Amino acid sequence: MSPRSASVNEELRRRSRERFLQAAVELVSERGYEATTLGDIADRAGSARGLVSYYFPGKRQLVQSAVHRLMHRTLEEALEREPRTGDGRERMARAVDAILGLARDRTVLMRQHMAGLLQAEGFVQCPEQRRLAELLRDTVARHGSRDVDTDYPMLRSLLMGAVYAMVLPNVGMPLAPLRAELFARYRLDWGQGLPPDTEAPGGTRDTDFSRFFATGRPAPDRPRTADEPRPATRRKPRDQPPEPADEPKAVDQSK
Repeated sequence: MSPRSASVNEELRRRSRERFLQAAVELVSERGYEATTLGDIADRAGSARGLVSYYFPGKRQLVQSAVHRLMHRTLEEALEREPRTGDGRERMARAVDAILGLARDRTVLMRQHMAGLLQAEGFVQCPEQRRLAELLRDTVARHGSRDVDTDYPMLRSLLMGAVYAMVLPNVGMPLAPLRAELFARYRLDWGQGLPPDTEAPGGTRDTDFSRFFATGRPAPDRPRTADEPRPATRRKPRDQPPEPADEPKAVDQSK
Protein backbone atom coordinates (compact mmCIF):
# COMPACT_ATOMS: atom_id res chain seq x y z
CA MET A 1 0.00 0.00 0.00
CA SER A 2 1.42 3.37 -1.00
CA PRO A 3 1.63 6.00 1.75
CA ARG A 4 -1.08 8.64 1.93
CA SER A 5 -0.31 12.06 0.52
CA ALA A 6 0.28 15.06 2.76
CA SER A 7 -3.05 16.55 1.69
CA VAL A 8 -4.93 13.38 2.69
CA ASN A 9 -3.23 13.33 6.09
CA GLU A 10 -4.07 17.00 6.57
CA GLU A 11 -7.74 16.35 5.78
CA LEU A 12 -7.84 13.45 8.24
CA ARG A 13 -6.29 15.61 10.94
CA ARG A 14 -8.83 18.36 10.24
CA ARG A 15 -11.72 15.91 10.57
CA SER A 16 -10.31 14.48 13.80
CA ARG A 17 -10.01 17.96 15.28
CA GLU A 18 -13.54 18.86 14.23
CA ARG A 19 -14.89 15.69 15.85
CA PHE A 20 -13.27 16.65 19.16
CA LEU A 21 -14.69 20.19 18.92
CA GLN A 22 -18.21 18.96 18.21
CA ALA A 23 -18.04 16.34 20.96
CA ALA A 24 -16.86 18.95 23.47
CA VAL A 25 -19.77 21.29 22.67
CA GLU A 26 -22.30 18.46 22.90
CA LEU A 27 -21.06 17.09 26.21
CA VAL A 28 -20.54 20.40 28.01
CA SER A 29 -24.04 21.43 26.90
CA GLU A 30 -25.44 18.17 28.31
CA ARG A 31 -23.38 17.75 31.49
CA GLY A 32 -21.51 20.95 32.25
CA TYR A 33 -17.77 21.51 32.23
CA GLU A 34 -16.74 19.77 35.45
CA ALA A 35 -18.69 16.60 34.67
CA THR A 36 -17.08 16.26 31.22
CA THR A 37 -13.66 14.64 30.93
CA LEU A 38 -11.25 14.42 28.02
CA GLY A 39 -11.95 10.71 27.97
CA ASP A 40 -15.68 11.37 27.58
CA ILE A 41 -14.97 13.75 24.71
CA ALA A 42 -12.71 11.24 22.96
CA ASP A 43 -15.35 8.52 23.35
CA ARG A 44 -18.08 10.75 21.90
CA ALA A 45 -15.75 11.67 19.01
CA GLY A 46 -15.04 7.99 18.32
CA SER A 47 -11.27 8.36 18.82
CA ALA A 48 -8.66 6.89 21.10
CA ARG A 49 -8.60 8.68 24.44
CA GLY A 50 -4.95 9.65 24.26
CA LEU A 51 -5.27 11.22 20.80
CA VAL A 52 -7.08 14.30 22.08
CA SER A 53 -3.85 15.59 23.66
CA TYR A 54 -2.22 15.63 20.22
CA TYR A 55 -4.58 18.47 19.22
CA PHE A 56 -5.25 20.26 22.51
CA PRO A 57 -3.01 20.76 25.57
CA GLY A 58 -5.93 20.39 27.98
CA LYS A 59 -9.67 20.36 28.52
CA ARG A 60 -9.96 24.12 29.08
CA GLN A 61 -8.29 24.89 25.73
CA LEU A 62 -10.39 22.30 23.91
CA VAL A 63 -13.70 23.57 25.28
CA GLN A 64 -12.84 27.21 24.65
CA SER A 65 -11.85 26.40 21.06
CA ALA A 66 -15.07 24.44 20.61
CA VAL A 67 -17.25 27.31 21.82
CA HIS A 68 -15.34 29.82 19.69
CA ARG A 69 -15.97 27.52 16.73
CA LEU A 70 -19.69 27.45 17.51
CA MET A 71 -19.77 31.23 17.91
CA HIS A 72 -17.87 31.76 14.65
CA ARG A 73 -20.13 29.48 12.64
CA THR A 74 -23.32 30.87 14.24
CA LEU A 75 -22.22 34.41 13.42
CA GLU A 76 -21.19 33.42 9.90
CA GLU A 77 -24.55 31.74 9.33
CA ALA A 78 -26.42 34.82 10.55
CA LEU A 79 -24.43 37.22 8.37
CA GLU A 80 -24.82 35.12 5.23
CA ARG A 81 -28.43 34.06 5.54
CA GLU A 82 -30.96 35.15 2.92
CA PRO A 83 -31.64 37.82 2.02
CA ARG A 84 -27.93 38.56 1.94
CA THR A 85 -27.00 42.16 2.50
CA GLY A 86 -24.00 44.44 2.51
CA ASP A 87 -25.76 47.03 4.68
CA GLY A 88 -23.54 47.67 7.68
CA ARG A 89 -26.36 48.37 10.13
CA GLU A 90 -28.23 45.19 9.23
CA ARG A 91 -25.05 43.14 9.56
CA MET A 92 -24.35 44.64 12.98
CA ALA A 93 -27.90 43.81 14.06
CA ARG A 94 -27.47 40.22 12.89
CA ALA A 95 -24.16 39.93 14.74
CA VAL A 96 -25.65 41.19 18.01
CA ASP A 97 -28.63 38.85 17.68
CA ALA A 98 -26.43 35.86 16.86
CA ILE A 99 -24.35 36.21 20.03
CA LEU A 100 -27.28 37.06 22.30
CA GLY A 101 -29.18 34.14 20.78
CA LEU A 102 -26.41 31.76 21.81
CA ALA A 103 -26.58 33.04 25.39
CA ARG A 104 -30.35 32.47 25.39
CA ASP A 105 -30.37 29.09 23.65
CA ARG A 106 -27.08 27.59 24.95
CA THR A 107 -27.11 29.00 28.46
CA VAL A 108 -25.18 26.18 30.15
CA LEU A 109 -22.52 26.11 27.46
CA MET A 110 -22.04 29.88 27.37
CA ARG A 111 -21.98 30.09 31.17
CA GLN A 112 -19.18 27.53 31.28
CA HIS A 113 -17.35 29.36 28.49
CA MET A 114 -17.50 32.71 30.26
CA ALA A 115 -16.32 31.15 33.50
CA GLY A 116 -13.38 29.64 31.65
CA LEU A 117 -12.32 33.02 30.28
CA LEU A 118 -11.74 34.20 33.84
CA GLN A 119 -9.15 31.49 34.43
CA ALA A 120 -5.44 32.24 34.20
CA GLU A 121 -5.25 31.21 30.52
CA GLY A 122 -7.79 33.84 29.46
CA PHE A 123 -8.46 33.86 25.73
CA VAL A 124 -7.01 30.89 23.89
CA GLN A 125 -5.33 32.15 20.73
CA CYS A 126 -6.66 29.35 18.55
CA PRO A 127 -7.79 29.34 14.90
CA GLU A 128 -11.44 29.37 15.99
CA GLN A 129 -10.99 32.50 18.09
CA ARG A 130 -9.12 34.27 15.29
CA ARG A 131 -11.87 33.51 12.76
CA LEU A 132 -14.50 34.83 15.16
CA ALA A 133 -12.45 38.00 15.68
CA GLU A 134 -12.07 38.50 11.93
CA LEU A 135 -15.84 38.32 11.41
CA LEU A 136 -16.52 40.78 14.21
CA ARG A 137 -13.83 43.16 12.97
CA ASP A 138 -15.34 43.02 9.48
CA THR A 139 -18.77 43.73 10.96
CA VAL A 140 -17.40 46.80 12.77
CA ALA A 141 -15.72 48.02 9.59
CA ARG A 142 -18.86 47.61 7.48
CA HIS A 143 -20.87 49.44 10.13
CA GLY A 144 -18.74 52.47 9.35
CA SER A 145 -15.98 52.48 11.95
CA ARG A 146 -13.08 54.82 11.28
CA ASP A 147 -10.94 53.10 13.92
CA VAL A 148 -11.55 49.35 13.88
CA ASP A 149 -8.66 48.68 16.27
CA THR A 150 -10.52 50.67 18.93
CA ASP A 151 -14.12 49.88 18.03
CA TYR A 152 -13.73 46.10 17.66
CA PRO A 153 -12.53 45.54 21.28
CA MET A 154 -15.42 47.72 22.47
CA LEU A 155 -17.97 45.64 20.56
CA ARG A 156 -16.39 42.45 21.87
CA SER A 157 -16.52 43.78 25.44
CA LEU A 158 -20.14 44.89 25.13
CA LEU A 159 -21.21 41.52 23.75
CA MET A 160 -19.30 39.64 26.45
CA GLY A 161 -20.89 41.83 29.12
CA ALA A 162 -24.36 41.17 27.72
CA VAL A 163 -23.71 37.42 27.62
CA TYR A 164 -22.46 37.47 31.23
CA ALA A 165 -25.63 39.30 32.27
CA MET A 166 -27.84 36.74 30.52
CA VAL A 167 -26.16 33.58 31.85
CA LEU A 168 -25.77 34.57 35.52
CA PRO A 169 -27.62 31.90 37.54
CA ASN A 170 -30.86 33.06 39.18
CA VAL A 171 -30.43 36.74 38.26
CA GLY A 172 -29.85 36.57 34.52
CA MET A 173 -31.26 39.45 32.51
CA PRO A 174 -33.68 38.80 29.64
CA LEU A 175 -32.52 39.31 26.10
CA ALA A 176 -34.84 42.19 25.13
CA PRO A 177 -33.47 45.01 27.35
CA LEU A 178 -29.87 44.09 26.59
CA ARG A 179 -30.65 44.04 22.90
CA ALA A 180 -32.32 47.45 23.21
CA GLU A 181 -29.20 48.95 24.82
CA LEU A 182 -26.88 47.56 22.15
CA PHE A 183 -29.21 48.57 19.34
CA ALA A 184 -29.41 52.11 20.70
CA ARG A 185 -25.62 52.36 20.95
CA TYR A 186 -25.14 51.26 17.33
CA ARG A 187 -28.17 53.18 16.00
CA LEU A 188 -30.03 50.08 14.86
CA ASP A 189 -33.77 49.72 14.28
CA TRP A 190 -35.58 47.13 16.42
CA GLY A 191 -36.90 45.39 13.31
CA GLN A 192 -33.41 44.76 11.94
CA GLY A 193 -31.52 41.54 12.53
CA LEU A 194 -33.61 38.86 14.20
CA PRO A 195 -36.03 40.38 16.76
CA PRO A 196 -36.64 38.18 19.85
CA ASP A 197 -40.21 37.33 18.87
CA THR A 198 -39.18 35.74 15.56
CA GLU A 199 -37.69 32.32 14.85
CA ALA A 200 -34.31 31.98 13.20
CA PRO A 201 -34.24 30.35 9.73
CA GLY A 202 -33.90 26.62 10.31
CA GLY A 203 -34.36 27.04 14.07
CA THR A 204 -31.59 27.58 16.62
CA ARG A 205 -32.95 25.88 19.73
CA ASP A 206 -32.46 22.24 18.76
CA THR A 207 -29.59 20.11 20.04
CA ASP A 208 -28.06 19.38 16.65
CA PHE A 209 -24.59 20.95 16.48
CA SER A 210 -23.47 18.99 13.42
CA ARG A 211 -24.00 21.78 10.89
CA PHE A 212 -21.39 23.88 12.73
CA PHE A 213 -18.70 21.20 12.60
CA ALA A 214 -17.51 19.64 9.33
CA THR A 215 -17.25 16.10 10.64
CA GLY A 216 -19.85 14.36 8.50
CA ARG A 217 -21.29 12.98 11.76
CA PRO A 218 -24.86 13.69 12.88
CA ALA A 219 -25.42 14.65 16.50
CA PRO A 220 -26.04 11.53 18.64
CA ASP A 221 -29.51 12.59 19.82
CA ARG A 222 -30.84 13.21 16.29
CA PRO A 223 -32.30 10.27 14.33
CA ARG A 224 -29.97 9.28 11.51
CA THR A 225 -31.47 9.47 8.05
CA ALA A 226 -30.93 6.76 5.47
CA ASP A 227 -28.29 8.67 3.53
CA GLU A 228 -26.20 9.73 6.55
CA PRO A 229 -23.12 7.81 7.62
CA ARG A 230 -23.17 6.01 10.92
CA PRO A 231 -21.53 7.79 13.86
CA ALA A 232 -17.88 7.04 14.41
CA THR A 233 -17.11 4.30 16.95
CA ARG A 234 -14.01 3.22 18.78
CA ARG A 235 -13.59 0.39 16.24
CA LYS A 236 -13.41 1.94 12.80
CA PRO A 237 -15.25 0.26 9.92
CA ARG A 238 -13.17 -1.07 7.08
CA ASP A 239 -14.12 1.67 4.64
CA GLN A 240 -13.14 4.47 7.03
CA PRO A 241 -9.54 5.68 6.70
CA PRO A 242 -7.39 5.35 9.82
CA GLU A 243 -6.01 8.26 11.76
CA PRO A 244 -3.02 9.95 10.10
CA ALA A 245 0.15 7.95 10.42
CA ASP A 246 2.15 10.87 11.77
CA GLU A 247 -0.10 11.43 14.79
CA PRO A 248 1.76 10.19 17.87
CA LYS A 249 0.12 8.10 20.55
CA ALA A 250 -0.42 10.67 23.25
CA VAL A 251 -0.63 9.99 26.95
CA ASP A 252 -4.16 9.34 28.20
CA GLN A 253 -5.64 12.35 29.97
CA SER A 254 -8.97 11.72 31.63
CA LYS A 255 -9.38 15.23 33.04
